[in-house]
Amino acid sequence: MPRFSIIVPSYGDGGPPGRVDTRVGEGRLSLALDSVLAQSYDDFEVIAVADAPDSVAAAVAARHARRDTRVTPVRSRPSQGRAGALNAGMRAATGVYLLFLDGDDTLAPGALAALDARLAETGDVDVLYAEHERVPWWEGEAANPAAPLLAKTPTDAFSPVEAPHVTGVQLPVWGTLYRRSFLTEHELVLPDGHFTDLGFGGLVSVHAGRIAVLRSVVVRHLLRRQGDPLNQPGAHHMELLERVGQVLSRAAEAGLTEDRSGPLFEQLFAVVLKTAAHPTRLAGRRRAFFRRAGRLYRRHRPAGFRRPAGSLGVQHRLLATGAYTAFRALRGANRKAAAVARRVPRARTLRTRLYYRSQLIRRIDPDLAVYCAYWGRGYACNPAAIHAKAAELAPHIRSVFLVEADQAHTLPEGVDHAVIGSRRYWQLLARAKYLVNNANFEGAVVKRRGSVHLSTQHGTPLKKMGIEQAEHPVVAAATGSFDRLLGRIDRWDYNLSSNRLSTEVWERSFPSSYEMLEYGYPRNDVYYTASADDVCRVRRELGVPEGRTALLYAPTHRDHDAGSDTRLDLGALCDALGDDFVVLLRAHYFHDDDRARARDGRIIDVTGHRSSEDVCLAADALVTDYSSIVFDYANLDRPVVVYADDWDVYRETRGVTFDFLGSPPGPVARTPGELAEVFRSGRWAGPEADELRARFRARFCEFDDGRAAERVVRRVLLGEPAERIEPAVPLPRRTPAPAAVPTSSRS
Repeated sequence: MPRFSIIVPSYGDGGPPGRVDTRVGEGRLSLALDSVLAQSYDDFEVIAVADAPDSVAAAVAARHARRDTRVTPVRSRPSQGRAGALNAGMRAATGVYLLFLDGDDTLAPGALAALDARLAETGDVDVLYAEHERVPWWEGEAANPAAPLLAKTPTDAFSPVEAPHVTGVQLPVWGTLYRRSFLTEHELVLPDGHFTDLGFGGLVSVHAGRIAVLRSVVVRHLLRRQGDPLNQPGAHHMELLERVGQVLSRAAEAGLTEDRSGPLFEQLFAVVLKTAAHPTRLAGRRRAFFRRAGRLYRRHRPAGFRRPAGSLGVQHRLLATGAYTAFRALRGANRKAAAVARRVPRARTLRTRLYYRSQLIRRIDPDLAVYCAYWGRGYACNPAAIHAKAAELAPHIRSVFLVEADQAHTLPEGVDHAVIGSRRYWQLLARAKYLVNNANFEGAVVKRRGSVHLSTQHGTPLKKMGIEQAEHPVVAAATGSFDRLLGRIDRWDYNLSSNRLSTEVWERSFPSSYEMLEYGYPRNDVYYTASADDVCRVRRELGVPEGRTALLYAPTHRDHDAGSDTRLDLGALCDALGDDFVVLLRAHYFHDDDRARARDGRIIDVTGHRSSEDVCLAADALVTDYSSIVFDYANLDRPVVVYADDWDVYRETRGVTFDFLGSPPGPVARTPGELAEVFRSGRWAGPEADELRARFRARFCEFDDGRAAERVVRRVLLGEPAERIEPAVPLPRRTPAPAAVPTSSRS
């Protein structure tokens, strides 16, 4: 009986459905067999498996068998693929230990001697895991992915309890040594079909009682140019779940303890989640795969299992709860956010960089201010409100708005502008004394000595922002380098806050040495300066029928669900509410190209309207989820209803700064039916809603009083001392713009 049986298969991989069957190992089988026969240790047999009698592999095996009696050719059924070839080799083997070697691979010089020496040290073991090299097919450095895992194991033979993280799930079948009697005792064979390594390795981990490792390379595994067929798209990926289910069912039957079942469960579902998150493998089967995986997860999750930290832990949570839509976005960075980021041009060309540098050495213009909002999306938000007030209070300052070329036509008459990326754009950025932005100027912009940068922000931060996003991988991926983010923040001289929550969050999220201006948001001034006539005018412009109650629906962007904006069937809501209501749809600006369209006059799409403040003035009530527009709208002291259908997922994936549903601005609904009932019952405008809104306004409308823009202009552009800036008018003394349909007239 030989010490080792080395099983070397060549087979047709079958390939995923729709792909041509390819032969694995035929071209390199001769090299594989030669690498075994050249070993200094000679107590072994070679089982060369081919699944077609007229194949190149069969001829190579026969030739080596004629040359060396230690080589035994074996046939397997072509239809059984790799698993069939390896199982055929196992049936033919007579050695004490089995070692699998794919026909593409080679055995490292001295590998068998090293394995024998290790067994002499440890005694008989069920499994001996070894290191291996993954060698690029053309050129590049070989990798040894098993080394870090095996380095954390005991030096002698050990039981699985001593190192539960070492399982066959993370280690390949080839290059691992198995005691043949152990496999026979537990009737362990490679499962048919796909993902045989994972299934076999997992089952071995369930039953192994004594394990050892060899911290040296045994196999050199070739990375094929065409890649692993398992990674190609196709229905075969559904078989992964079968393999996982088989392993976990066997683990349950074997009564594995929690300290063993937990790591095995985690490693198996790391593979499942990787497949579920892959952009192409599952094609149109992604949702079905996810749902089936979720059922498998819930059925086999060990008692006391703790989810891993970070992104993988978030994925575990979403899989456990069946939150497919949320999980889908974890495949990578938010595509919509990335698209916005790509619209921000950089100083790419040498000519542009040289021109910008030449402007930087010229004198700063003390009477020049540049403004930008939403990465150049037009004349909007706090920068626009400050720009307008500066024309009134600081007319000596020349103001220029920076916009994308396709937004230039949207600017109000008389507003000077420069197109982002143009020579004038770079000239203005280099020479302006004042730079005002509600987001951030691009990284190429230099903070000059004597220039003044004002960050106005563009909302109260319910969601995590800045460096606090690092705890939430969905948005961290889209944010990019936090070092670059901090570099942009360091350019700020002033940062605007609309309430104390914002002040606290900005200090944590954007740590730097700027001065915090607790002045309120200039864009919200209009909520206290607009008249009833202004409200009627805006409603006419938007097409709101006279006498109808207008509900503004403004959902936020979801980083975990990049493909979704309108999460509510507005037509069904209109049906439930009747003819007295119309809905104003204000989709998030990341979703300009994917918003619902008007339907028979009951739904008015106001996404493209330049001013969100106008839209709020026109609305008699707000329906929102977690959008920061709720903090602005609260200034109007009009009813707010929260539609929170995915709060738990949003909170987990995006991160929030406080318990929004614990202190909401109005009634909360979690389903479309609950939302309709809130309105039908009158709760949306009842005493409870008034009380909730009053508490919310006291907390979050602290600094907005209609004079925020004036305070900003006086402090930043006119340089008045902070102590001379008048504080905000107390909330009870403020009078917001009236609604077109007063609460008292609602039924």
